[in-house]
Amino acid sequence: MERYTIKATRRSVTGKKVNRLRNEGKTPAILYGRSLKEPIPVAMERTELSKLLRKSSYSSLITVNVDGEDHNTLVRDFQIDHLRGDLTHVDFLVVSLTEKVKAEVRVIMEGKAPAVITAGGLLVPGLERIEVESLPQDLPEHFVVDVSNLVDFGDAIFVRDLVVPENVTILSDLDELIVVAAAPVTEIVEEVAVAAVLPEGVEPGAEGVVPAEGEAAAPGAAPAAGAAPSAAAPTAAAPSTAPAKEKGGKARVDKEKKQKGGRGR
Repeated sequence: MERYTIKATRRSVTGKKVNRLRNEGKTPAILYGRSLKEPIPVAMERTELSKLLRKSSYSSLITVNVDGEDHNTLVRDFQIDHLRGDLTHVDFLVVSLTEKVKAEVRVIMEGKAPAVITAGGLLVPGLERIEVESLPQDLPEHFVVDVSNLVDFGDAIFVRDLVVPENVTILSDLDELIVVAAAPVTEIVEEVAVAAVLPEGVEPGAEGVVPAEGEAAAPGAAPAAGAAPSAAAPTAAAPSTAPAKEKGGKARVDKEKKQKGGRGR
């Protein structure tokens, strides 16, 4: 893997006062790790640091020279001012070249998938970074995935399909998906037909379903506009106003009236 080097100077300015450093074109950073007695606050040239981070990754071994002393580090985190796009802070983990570390390695896709070129499909990505463990100097810069083997829809590449050096251990789930060739998504427009409620046995569009004005309607058919309802058509029974009778045929008596009793009350 490629080795990177950047210079830094110790800084005594901390807290909100670091904005003064940013106004001078510098980026505050910090170095920390088990090999250090205490974290080292530093400052770096923003332009140089930005170029370094654009061509490196979380698995890149970076030598940070602090006032003449070299430290082997990995980038663990960084912040960016989203309005101006400037680096505002970077965290460097100081590592030992004799102790294994964990890092995330990015996945790069190469080639052209026949399922996309000839069949009009599309590639659906899965994991973009793979967690691994190895000595810092053995960390791969990236994993290359050849998508030219994705011929049919459903063809996929998983973590278990990666070509990994012997001195590198994969920590991510081997069954995790990296990329799959999927069929193109087409918009399906369905026409919804609103069907009228027809009498049983009458097919939609049959003649005589709705009679012309002045003609008699078929039993159960809807009358034409302005036509009188068919005499054969059943009519809803009017609700009965007679008092309901209880068991035995006697009319139900209002309990309140019975309880009042007496005359003139």
